[in-house]
Amino acid sequence: MKLTVTDLSVARGGAPVLSGVSFVVNAGSALVLRGPNGIGKTTLLRTLAGLQPAVSGTVDVPEDAVAYASHADGIKAQLTVTENLAFWADVHGTTMPDSVFGAFDLDDLRTRLAGTLSAGQKRRLGLARLGVIGRKVLFLDEPTVSLDGFSVKMFANWLRDVHLAQDGIAVIATHVDLGIDAPELELTPFKSTAHAGGGLDEAFL
Repeated sequence: MKLTVTDLSVARGGAPVLSGVSFVVNAGSALVLRGPNGIGKTTLLRTLAGLQPAVSGTVDVPEDAVAYASHADGIKAQLTVTENLAFWADVHGTTMPDSVFGAFDLDDLRTRLAGTLSAGQKRRLGLARLGVIGRKVLFLDEPTVSLDGFSVKMFANWLRDVHLAQDGIAVIATHVDLGIDAPELELTPFKSTAHAGGGLDEAFL
């Protein structure tokens, strides 16, 4: 499996933001997207994940292999940590691996209600969903928001040693050095000439 993006142009609110984006990510590899706030990283990731249409160009990847993770943790406050992960495993028809608790430092929190967790703990639980849904191609938008240095390293270890090691693919928009051996794609050269800029907050787009 591989992800192939060819001459892709994307728009936000009807206005073109990036054009002519092309790259290939092979199985077992990651790509890090770089660029200033408002350049279009979130818009590009959402387009790659099939959540919004492209203006032009193609994205070649099996649709049922894709998952998109944004700033939202996607957890149910009234369920425990274990129940949250079991819920997502059930939705995707997968088996929840017990190793996911240790991988995201959730062992001691298994029976805690998600609504009582700290921001960082909620973020780890939200990311742990990626370990139970069985999707090979992950599009990750600032995945380490709210995480301390230890948790960032823990997530990077899971991404490298589990997901990528099992022939997964990841495209990551981040300003944080995850310590993963992955090429970077600077998006500034792909900025559309019609892009007005202005530092729009991508978290809401």
